[in-house]
Amino acid sequence: MKSLTIGLVDLDTSHPGSFVPILRDMGHRVTAVYDTGEVNPPGYAARFAQEHSIETACESLDQMAEQVDAVFISSCNWDVHVDRARPFIEAGVAVFIDKPMAGNRRDLMQLVEWEKQGATITGGSSLRYVPEVREWAGKIAAEDWVYAMAGCAVDEFNYGIHAYTMLQGLLGAGIHEVRHIGTTGQHQIELTWRDGRRGLLNVGKTKRYLPFYANVVAQQEVGYFQVDSSRIYSSMLEAVCPYLAGEAPAPMAMEQLAEVELSAIAAKISIEKEGKPVKLEEVPMEYAGYDGKSFASYYKEMKYPSLKAGKS
Repeated sequence: MKSLTIGLVDLDTSHPGSFVPILRDMGHRVTAVYDTGEVNPPGYAARFAQEHSIETACESLDQMAEQVDAVFISSCNWDVHVDRARPFIEAGVAVFIDKPMAGNRRDLMQLVEWEKQGATITGGSSLRYVPEVREWAGKIAAEDWVYAMAGCAVDEFNYGIHAYTMLQGLLGAGIHEVRHIGTTGQHQIELTWRDGRRGLLNVGKTKRYLPFYANVVAQQEVGYFQVDSSRIYSSMLEAVCPYLAGEAPAPMAMEQLAEVELSAIAAKISIEKEGKPVKLEEVPMEYAGYDGKSFASYYKEMKYPSLKAGKS
């Protein structure tokens, strides 16, 4: 595989630091970082670069776009992902956008449109590529599915998107309608596919961290798995890097990737409308969806508790 020169945009989460050694083991060069400072304090990018032996802490996205073949965008404010990606799309640089890719339909449609225009762009949750999901998705024919349930803890969207991704990974693309069916400790969300198949999600905060898990029911067998978290990132990077390098087709079309976030947005509307079913095509372009800026503020307080209001 072609060796990529890679840049990391926004160092908010643990993902960039986790990706670096895996990418290097795959033969790629991580040569540049850029951080806007929405979550991290001034100077963080330079310190990150030094700690991870990365050559350049860039002063701008345009500077990075001149130096790299591909970028990984990891802003935990998903509302800025389109703006972060734009300079790289315009420069012909391959783009990976970490989950959640966007929190509203307008931004998701921009990502889809860029791919249709020929851009190399992908992203989303790493749970799509884990061996457990791939094994079950590959062994059950569509007509043999009965039901599947997937879930995780922490929150409804930033983490919950992993559960949506697992369910779509198991049953495939084609989610048609979403319905909130109740709350018993977590939100229960039912997804209906165009061919009539259904799946259930459990998402939202719990008393303690829970693993990523799924139950599978088919015509001739049942199964349960918890995801082995030790290979989550490597499984994803092994799947997407050949595409970013221009040596393989996209692991999944952006329109199908965007279906995951769109399903979560439809679920939010269904919750607000007390369980009314919401078709994905009915999600309004102007609906605000999930607020990335507010989440970034919350994440900053969690990452840097000393910076909370009232503390020095």
